[in-house]
Amino acid sequence: MKKSAFSSRSEGANVTAAVGMGETAGRLRARRSSLFTQTVIWITGLTCVALLLGSLAQAWSNSQLVQRVQDAQQQLQSVQRQHDKLLQLQTYYSDPSVIENEARQQLGYIRPGEHPVVIISTANDMQQQKTGQAHTARKYGFWQKWWNSLFGG
Repeated sequence: MKKSAFSSRSEGANVTAAVGMGETAGRLRARRSSLFTQTVIWITGLTCVALLLGSLAQAWSNSQLVQRVQDAQQQLQSVQRQHDKLLQLQTYYSDPSVIENEARQQLGYIRPGEHPVVIISTANDMQQQKTGQAHTARKYGFWQKWWNSLFGG
């Protein structure tokens, strides 16, 4: 008697099923389906997490760029204010009367034919002497002042 391959398979399945080790075809199909479903869920979840992390990284990068733009705008405004002040000074000092006034006061220039008059004030000299003495007294302290008044220092 010749046994067919089909009959040996079914006998082997019955033996293992009797022992508790065998599974039916429906159960195997359900397990494969469940494994496929779990794989799809995991891949979908990982894809969502990757997209979420990418979005968060992009948002952080955008906020950094916005901060850099704001800093650059503040710096630009500061430089523009300084530029405006310098333009005002240029306009002020390009006036011939201002140039003449500065040359007379700061450098002591006079026009040809004018005679300079220098006023020396003794009141101003006395005030400078008093200021110098007060500074010296503060520098050396109270006891030094007594020493100088008693022993002529």
